[in-house]
Formats: sequence, structure tokens, C-alpha cells
Amino acid sequence: MAIHLDLEEQEQLDEIKHFWKKYGTAISWILISLLTAFAAWNGYQYWQRNQAAQAAAMLDEVEKSIRTGDVPKIQRSFSEMQERFASTTYAQQAGVLVAKVLFETGDISAAKVALAWVSEKSKDVGYSSLAKLRMSSLLMETKSFDEALSVLNSLTNPAFDALVADRRGDIFLAQGKKLESRLEYLKAYKKFDEKSEYRRLVEVKLNALGASVLGDGT
Repeated sequence: MAIHLDLEEQEQLDEIKHFWKKYGTAISWILISLLTAFAAWNGYQYWQRNQAAQAAAMLDEVEKSIRTGDVPKIQRSFSEMQERFASTTYAQQAGVLVAKVLFETGDISAAKVALAWVSEKSKDVGYSSLAKLRMSSLLMETKSFDEALSVLNSLTNPAFDALVADRRGDIFLAQGKKLESRLEYLKAYKKFDEKSEYRRLVEVKLNALGASVLGDGT
């Protein structure tokens, strides 16, 4: 019986040797590829975490500079974020914040550049949409009404539909187009949530134009 088991084990060993001789190289390359891919994935994950951590620190520097009103430092920090961390949401967030500060300090041109960068580069549809909405406001301030409307037309995020309609209403009103303005405000009113404070603001705008709305928003 022991001899039988020895022979059987020998046959199995021979089969394993034959299999490995035939497929061993291919299996080795597959394993190497899998290990390489795993190592690369781990490396990429580490790189992403590292990028995010550094970008977060830079955003903190931008926010500190905003609180102290150091505009040159704000711009330097944001420029560094654009160069090193453009793909991170922290850079997009910084762009929106910086644009607001630049606008408040009267540098509308630089504010527009910052918002244009966010709207073009951001992979986050929320930040991209917000940048376009704020860009339309800047363009309206400089009386670039057609350009402002064009920017709004490119904003296709459904979550911003009510805000876009309200902004169109503002632009038309600034142009003296009261009928078009009222229609856009009505559209915005219907799209805002009934409990939204912004909806009440739109209602005030409609009342100022001599329009009224029913309690159910129709």
C-alpha cells in the first residue's frame, strides 16, 4: 500500500512538473503584472492622499490670508495651488474664494480669470456651476449682459436651475426688460423649494414688478 501511495505521489509530482514547465512562465508573468498593478495602485492612492493633504494645507493658507486681507499673498498662494494641485477640489474651492475677495477689492478682471479657471478646470460639477453663476454676476456688474446670459446658458446643472432663472431675471431687469425679467423670476419662484428663503426674495422681486404669486407657487 505504501509503495502504491509513493507511485501515486510520484505521478502527481510529474504532472505538476509538466504543468509548470508548460504554463509556469505565463503564470509568473501574470503574477508579476498583478503585483506591479497592485503596487502602482497603492502608489497612486498614496500620491492622491499626499496631494490632497498638501492642497488642504494650501487652502488653509489662502483662508488665513483672506482673513488678514493680504491680497498679494492670497494671489500667490492660489497661483501655487493652480500649478501644483489643479486637479483637487481644494484648488477649485480656493478659486471661488479668491474670486470673491478680488471682486470685493475692485479687481474684477482678476476675479473673472479665477472664476474662468475654476469653471474650465474643475471636475466637480458643483464648483464649475458655482463659478459660472458668479461669473455671470461679475459680467452683469460690468454691463456685459449678453456675455453674462451666454455663461448662464452654458450652465446645465439641474441643481442650479432656480438660481440661473433668478440671475437671468436680474440681468433682464438691469437691461430694462421687465416682461422677460418677470417671466424668469416666476420660473425661479416655481423651482425654489417652498421653505427656501431665496424663494421669498424672488417673491419680493416679483411684487416690485407688479406681479403676484399664489401660495402654491403657480
